[in-house]
Amino acid sequence: MHRDLAADPPARVDAKWIVASAVAVAMRSQEQQAALAWSHVLIGELEEADEYVLGVAMHNFSIPSVLKLWIDQVVLRGRTFKYSEAGPEGLLKGKKATIVVASGGIYEPKSPAAALNYVEPYLTAILSFIGVRCLRFIRAGGAAALATGTVDRSTFLEPFLGEVRTAASENDPTADELLRLGDEGPAQ
Repeated sequence: MHRDLAADPPARVDAKWIVASAVAVAMRSQEQQAALAWSHVLIGELEEADEYVLGVAMHNFSIPSVLKLWIDQVVLRGRTFKYSEAGPEGLLKGKKATIVVASGGIYEPKSPAAALNYVEPYLTAILSFIGVRCLRFIRAGGAAALATGTVDRSTFLEPFLGEVRTAASENDPTADELLRLGDEGPAQ
């Protein structure tokens, strides 16, 4: 399964979606069911897959707005999380995610700008909230060097593709998708 959020962005969550999400499934009107249609399609994709690969470009220290639209659609009570006496419980248990983060600057842990990286803590929090707790981040920082011509694409990608090759050698099923990402160019 491949989904390009830039080419086919999810609908934004609106008041109709919010009301519909609060109504018990058996009580939802046709209009309320229609308001949640995008959510059900996207969540169905998540439920079907065992592993996810997300290509994420850092925008202003955080995730792109289209990824936020997707997150808003897939975080749905009763489908991807529920409330119990112990608090919220993610329902996408046993799933894995590899997140390839491209950024213009360097935001690696312990770098001078590490505190500005809101991508990893946010995605860790939201994916964990819906039950996806096995996360791997591959950081492709310093992409601004491509725009300035300081480095060519192959040289820039080599260390990051090295991480992907390492994952492949460990028989990580996400490796094939990650290698394909490297062939297609930077994340959108």
